[in-house]
Amino acid sequence: MIRPPQYISGMKPYIPGKPLEELERELGIKDSIKLASNENPIGPSPLAMKSLLNMITSLKTATSFNRYPEGSGYLVKRALSERLSVSEDEIILGNGSNELIDIAVRTFLQQGDEAVMAHPSFIVFSLSVQAMGGKPVQVPLIKYTHDLEAMADSITKRTRILFVANPNNPTGTINTKDACDRFMDRIPDGTLVIFDEAYYEYVTHPEYADSFTYFREGKDILILRTFSKIYGLAGLRIGYGIARREIINEMNKIRPPFNTSSVAQNAALWALKDDDHVTYTRSINEQGKRYLYRELDTMGLTYVPTEANFIYIVLRQDAHALYNNLLRQGVIVRMVGDQEIRVTIGLPEENKRFIEAIKKAKQKNH
Repeated sequence: MIRPPQYISGMKPYIPGKPLEELERELGIKDSIKLASNENPIGPSPLAMKSLLNMITSLKTATSFNRYPEGSGYLVKRALSERLSVSEDEIILGNGSNELIDIAVRTFLQQGDEAVMAHPSFIVFSLSVQAMGGKPVQVPLIKYTHDLEAMADSITKRTRILFVANPNNPTGTINTKDACDRFMDRIPDGTLVIFDEAYYEYVTHPEYADSFTYFREGKDILILRTFSKIYGLAGLRIGYGIARREIINEMNKIRPPFNTSSVAQNAALWALKDDDHVTYTRSINEQGKRYLYRELDTMGLTYVPTEANFIYIVLRQDAHALYNNLLRQGVIVRMVGDQEIRVTIGLPEENKRFIEAIKKAKQKNH
C-alpha cells in the first residue's frame, strides 16, 4: 500500500463548518442558521448577481462554457490595478486566497524550512507549511493579538516566511501601524512576509497598518485579499495577491492554469464596481456588532472587540457543551478552543436568534 511522507500522514485535515442541510437532517430540525464561517449574510452584490444571471441566460455566453476561462484573469486584474494603483503584473488571482497561501509556500519554502505564525490564527497557514514538509513555528498571541516582537524574535536562519493575519482569525484583532513598522524593520532580506487581509474591508480602527506602504518600499511582502468575505462570493472561490512582480512571476510558475473560473472572474469584476453594496454590508456588520456587544455584556460573557465580521467569545467553561446545545437549537457557530467559540455577525434576526439560543443554553446549565 502506497503511503505518503510522514509529514503528510501526521497532519490533521481542515474541518469546515457543518452544512445547514446536514445539520437539519441529522437532528431533525428546520430553519437553522449558520454563523460559523464568516460569510456575508447579505449575499453577493446585486450587480454581481445580475452579471451571473446574464452569463447563464445569454445563449452566446452559455455556449462558451465549454471553453477554458481567461487564464490570467486579465479583466479582474486590470480593474484591481486601477483601484489599487498597482501594475497588473504585481497581481495574482487565486481560487480563494487560500490557494495563494499554498502557492506562496510551495514557491518559497523547502522541506525543513521554517514559517513563523501566530497561534491561534488561520489554520491554513500551518497546514500549507506542513504539507511541504516545513516547520510551523507558532507564537502565542498576546492579549488575543499577534505578538509581533516575539514573532520577530523567532526568526532563524531557516525562516523563509512569516504570516500576519490582520485582522486575525479567529480573534478579530488587528496590529497597528506602529507595531507593524517595528516588525517590518526587523525582517531580514530574503524572508517573505505574508499579510493575510481577508477582512480588510471591515476594519474601522484609525491606526490599522497600511501594508501597501511596505509593498511600495520594495519589501518582500505578499498582501492577500479575497472576494469571499465582504463581497459575498465565498461559493465562487476567488481572491488575489499583491506583491513585487519578481515575487508574482515566481508564484505564477506554480499557479495552476485556469485556476479561477470564468463565472468567478465575471462576478468579481462586477462586485468591484458595487461600492454601495460594500458600504451597506459594512453598516449592517457594525449594527450587528453593537447589538451583540450589548447583549453579551448583559449576560456577563467575555468577548474580544473585533475589527472583522465575527466575534471571539471566551466562555471560561466547556465550549463543547454550549456548541452542541446551540446545534440542537439550529444555530451553527464555530468552536475554536476548549473554552472559546467564534460567531459570525449575521443579519439582525440571526443575531437575535443566536442571543436567544445562548441565553436558553445558559439557563439550562444553571
